[in-house]
Amino acid sequence: MNYCKVIIDKKEVSVPEGTTILQAAKLLNINIPTLCYHPDQSVKANCRICLVEIKERNSLVTACSTPVWEGAQILTSSKRVLDARKSVLELILANHQQDCLKCIRNGSCELQDICRQFNLRDSDLSNIAQRYPLDNTNPSVVRDRSKCIKCNRCVEMCETTQGIGALCHSHRSSNLTVGTAYNETLEKSNCIYCGQCTTVCPVGALYEKDDTEKVWEILNEADKHVIVQVAPSIRVSVGDEFNMPAGENVTGKMVASLRRMGFDKVFDTNFAADLTIMEEGNELVERIEKNGVLPMITSCCPGWINYAEIYSPSILKNLSSCKSPQQMFGAISKSYYSEKFGVSPEDIVTVSIMPCTAKKYEANRSEMKTNGVKEVDFVLTTREFARMINTANIDFRNIKEEEFDSPLGIASGAGALFGATGGVMEAALRTAYTLLTDEKLESIEFKEVRGMKGVKEAVININDVPIKIAVVHGISNVKNIIEQIENGTVEYSFIEVMACVGGCVGGGGQPVGSTLKAKEKRLEQIYRIDERKEIRESHKNPEIIKLYSEYLGKPMSSLSHKLLHTKYSPRNMD
Repeated sequence: MNYCKVIIDKKEVSVPEGTTILQAAKLLNINIPTLCYHPDQSVKANCRICLVEIKERNSLVTACSTPVWEGAQILTSSKRVLDARKSVLELILANHQQDCLKCIRNGSCELQDICRQFNLRDSDLSNIAQRYPLDNTNPSVVRDRSKCIKCNRCVEMCETTQGIGALCHSHRSSNLTVGTAYNETLEKSNCIYCGQCTTVCPVGALYEKDDTEKVWEILNEADKHVIVQVAPSIRVSVGDEFNMPAGENVTGKMVASLRRMGFDKVFDTNFAADLTIMEEGNELVERIEKNGVLPMITSCCPGWINYAEIYSPSILKNLSSCKSPQQMFGAISKSYYSEKFGVSPEDIVTVSIMPCTAKKYEANRSEMKTNGVKEVDFVLTTREFARMINTANIDFRNIKEEEFDSPLGIASGAGALFGATGGVMEAALRTAYTLLTDEKLESIEFKEVRGMKGVKEAVININDVPIKIAVVHGISNVKNIIEQIENGTVEYSFIEVMACVGGCVGGGGQPVGSTLKAKEKRLEQIYRIDERKEIRESHKNPEIIKLYSEYLGKPMSSLSHKLLHTKYSPRNMD
């Protein structure tokens, strides 16, 4: 590999050929502002805020797209550079609604950060920003076209990473806009509500529908029994919102914060993940032994379910009939928990803290009711949870840790794995192996399904029978597998699909700015949580065993089917 020496702001650095000026500057701890640039995306160079000066050429270039060369002398903060950046910034602001105090991204907006850096409070340019109607037609994602700065991050995320294309370009030059086909609302588009666009938007043009005020209101109603469940990935992501190390496990702080807010009980979705494995593992065994429809495909990711219903309805027969852990918890909270503690289902309000915007849509589906009562009443994302912590004036970093409540708060290590890509598969295999062989696993870790590779395949031998499995994350990666299934050219028995890259640790409701590096840190911590658990297999969870003995009878029983299973149907978006 060839290296070249360059000088940036009088500091010398040696970097490989092909390194951009932006990358080289970072090695010297020199901060060059960016807006359209994202470390996990292609270089766009359309915002022009990263302009730098090439001394020997007497010219300005974009640092994000310009590779260095031997002997280059670069200035990142000359008067010419600062004046040019300020002019670009003023042009962006002239076409941007500046109601920052009302914006959901106030305090976490990249455009606001750059304005603060330039001490820009006023401009000589007139504001020509148009006010467009707010698109809040669906329960998951809000689009505020008035705030869009046309950075194209959301378009790349939707078209390339997810392969959906619900967001796209239209028109050209100064008339360029980012929106949906035919300017339809997100509800009428082919959006699957994965929310990945909201994680890369640098401003407040795309964000989750905020339900925090509704939850605060219900917490203040004395006649309601308000309980909350927390998904496995939240404990390794919400700390990011409070400047804690990426991936740090903050389970105890999270529980204590929710109690401080006024929730009557704080439970763990990992418990419901264990319950999901009991049903899903037995369903897989039943399909294998009775020549049922294979491959069976996981059904716990609502973004993936939305995709299957809209784009690949022929694959719906392959989906597990199991509800997601969120909905299983909701069903149990309005049945078993209600009866056990003598609280009417109508008086129980079940709140979920989830890493996913699509979970909001899932909770509102007509199928998700138990005896006519909605299973999950409100879904909050990680970001909404963090806002509630701030509203409650909780010192999250220093709050004393507390434990989950019982009986729906005890979980195995397998339940925690649901937060990671490959985790559902690994947890299911731990139980399915025992069910099929009646033997104890020598090693319960299936490392073949771990990691960030988009498609992972493995063959697991059970009773000397090879069981071929696949793990897929990121919707763009699932299309080829679906085609192979439809053509009958694959021999998988079980496939896990997650709509978001990294699985739930990279969900659309996670902290904005969640890079691949941050997701990898979260994955590492998820596996540590599993390793430290005394019980690491779902079927060994004592509270799960008790639930079946006291109430459900056995996995796949008639009551289990009534409460914990469902079916999905094709959706016509015309």
